[in-house]
This record gives sequence, structure tokens and C-alpha cells, in this order.
Amino acid sequence: MKIVVLDGYTLNPGDLDWQALEKIGELVVYDRTAFDDAEIIKAIGDAEIVFTNKTPLQKLVLEQVPNLKYIGVLATGYNVVAVDVAKDLGITVTNIPAYGTIAVAQFTMALLLEMCHHVGEHSRAVFNGDWSKSPDFCFWNYPLIELSGKTMGIVGFGRIGQATAKIAEAFGLKIVAYSRTPKLELESATCRYVSLDELFSQSDIISLHCPLFEETKGMIDETSLKKMKKTALLINTSRGPLIVEEDLKEALNTGTIAGAALDVATIEPLNEESTLLEAKNCIITPHIAWATKEARTRLMETAVNNLVAYLAKKPMNVVSN
Repeated sequence: MKIVVLDGYTLNPGDLDWQALEKIGELVVYDRTAFDDAEIIKAIGDAEIVFTNKTPLQKLVLEQVPNLKYIGVLATGYNVVAVDVAKDLGITVTNIPAYGTIAVAQFTMALLLEMCHHVGEHSRAVFNGDWSKSPDFCFWNYPLIELSGKTMGIVGFGRIGQATAKIAEAFGLKIVAYSRTPKLELESATCRYVSLDELFSQSDIISLHCPLFEETKGMIDETSLKKMKKTALLINTSRGPLIVEEDLKEALNTGTIAGAALDVATIEPLNEESTLLEAKNCIITPHIAWATKEARTRLMETAVNNLVAYLAKKPMNVVSN
């Protein structure tokens, strides 16, 4: 049985190993595969098992690889695969749920704390000699913000949203949450569900943790941004297209909101001409919230377990549209 990993470098740049998959079948790992149908078809060849993270497996590709029986998506989101086509062709598709919950929640708070204290910028200022030249015993180049008593709005209150709320509450933040399927048992003295408009207007910090669907695409736009406080801070560790990036740039540059921290963008890697690069008070990181070694280890283990379960005719984490 031949197993092909189309884009293994992101999951395993060298600090993990592929031994568990090597024990299952003949393994071929490509660090990267060009996003070109012909190249993808060539890389898959006669493989029965394929793993992909972001390499697209759409209709034309799936129809040209007749041996393919199983696709393991090395991520939670599976929009890179034409799932309906795969189903029609008898190809099982699985994903990796929940592996990054802790990592993403932690990174969300790291982005928030960076916006509150600008630790990196102040450290660079010290190394540039600014402290040595200061007439005072200390200095700060940005407003310093205390979190206790403020309100954090969490859009999408699933595993990651709830994990983020738990950490935020430890900082003394009050939580307002929006979910399409609220679980009222999660409400408490410091956490309650509200409408989306209420969340926008009441929150000092807004953190996005919802999936990308047609109805959530562009949910942060000129209209919603104008509902927010001028002091509001926006965080997105979910999906780039949740935000209309031109509208966010304008909101930041005109003071409609105070700041934003983004780990995702509509086009990834970020286009060199991205409008986000013209935005004031905007932190951008290269989609790394998920990528702790611990999270990637969990991802690898689940990917192997998914394949083992499939081969035992007890498939798990199967996705469908």
C-alpha cells in the first residue's frame, strides 16, 4: 500500500518523524507540492492513501487518480478537498478535530497581551539604545492597557472559544459570547450569551473563533466595525475571510477601532500588496497559532489513528458536506 504526503513540511519541518506511517505502508513525503493539478496528480500517482494540509484536491485531480481510496486532511478545516466528489468516487475523507485548542487559545491571549503592552516593540527600543538615553528611569512608547474588569467578546463559542474564555477569565475579563448554537449551561456570573450586535457594541476586545461559512464570510466589515467601541481591539486566529480587509484597514487608519491582531489573512501567504500592510496599529503573524510542537504531535498522532481506524473498517473523524 502506497501512502503519499503532499505537503509534509508545515506539519513536520524536522522536529517530528513519520515512523508510524512508515510502518503502515510504502511512504513518500513531499515537503511541498505545487498548487497545479498536473503536479498534484503526478505526486499522487498510484497511491491509495494521501495526506494533505493545504494542497487542494479538487474534482479534476480526484477523477484522475483511480487508486485513491483515502484522504487524510492534516488540519481541522477540509475545504481544500472536494468532499462531495470524493464521496461519489468512494473516497473516505477524514480531518483532525480539536488538536489545536490549547495552542490557539494561548496564542489568542499572546496577541492580546502584545497589543496591551507591546513587549516586542519596547524590547527592540531598549536594544536600540532608547532606555540608555532616557532622562527618566522608564519610558513607554504606547499606551499600556490593563485587562481586569474589561469585556471580551468571543464570536464562536466552541472548544477554542471556551478555552480562550477560561484563560481570559483568569485575567479578570468578563465574557460575552455569540454562538449559533448556544449552550446555556456555560453561562455564569462572568460569562453570558448575547446577540452579535450586542457583542460588537459592548466588547473592549473581540476575538473571532468561528468557522468560515458563506454566512460568516466578511462578517467583520464597515458596518460591524462602526458598531464597535473606538477603544476596541480585534483578534482573529480563525479564518482570514471572516474580515473584509480593506474595511479593517480603513477602520484602523481612521480610529474607528484602536487595534487589531491577526494570525490569518484572506490570501496566505500574505500578498506583498495586501491592504493590511498599510494598516496602523495592526499586528500580523504568519498563521502560527496552531503550530506548537505539542499541537503538531497531537495532529500527527490523530492522523495515524484515523488511518489505522479506516484500515480496520472502523473509520473515525470522517467529514462530509
